[in-house]
Amino acid sequence: MKRCFIFAAGTFYGLRRRPEKPEDLVIAADAGYRTCRELGIVPDLLLGDFDSMDQPTDFANIHRSPVEKDDTDTMLAVKTGLEQGCREFHLYGGTGGRRLDHTLANLQTLLYLRRRGARGYLYDNDFVWTVIENETIRVDKTVEWGLLSVFCLGDRARGVTESGVQYPLRDAELTAEFPLGVSNHILEPVAMVGVEAGTLAVGWELEPLSHE
Repeated sequence: MKRCFIFAAGTFYGLRRRPEKPEDLVIAADAGYRTCRELGIVPDLLLGDFDSMDQPTDFANIHRSPVEKDDTDTMLAVKTGLEQGCREFHLYGGTGGRRLDHTLANLQTLLYLRRRGARGYLYDNDFVWTVIENETIRVDKTVEWGLLSVFCLGDRARGVTESGVQYPLRDAELTAEFPLGVSNHILEPVAMVGVEAGTLAVGWELEPLSHE
């Protein structure tokens, strides 16, 4: 499965998966280029409207977009990855900072990916998010008493099941107006989260990165 690594301009909390295969596509979205430079990663493409940094003069493959547009820079990167045949996306710098609106936009972008046959992973501070729709996902326990949170992304999600967790659910209904699925804990080596009809944002805790 071809992978796409996107580095956006939000807070970077550390690299969980590094692009290493020849077919991996690496895209820097605007100031995400700075993160790539710090990591010693040369992106295949730098795109954006350059409202969060000046356009570099020492990088050749640049796609400059207008400031006034419907797509965020991250969404432009996602669309480019899909056009290049990528079906697994790893998004860094898509949360944190002062822009909660961009964090929410990137959670919606995960659903955009899922509805186009791809899966995205949005990395936060020792946490990762993905989106499921009418399906079941397995979540491996990475830390003891690791957090697991599940939120409805539409009006309602029916047939929600959570197993291997402190507070199991079976054939439950989650709605967008009440956060019933927040702050669960993974107890078993593998937890399962499923929904029969609807969409869920699923996030779980990751083992802290070593900064030695």
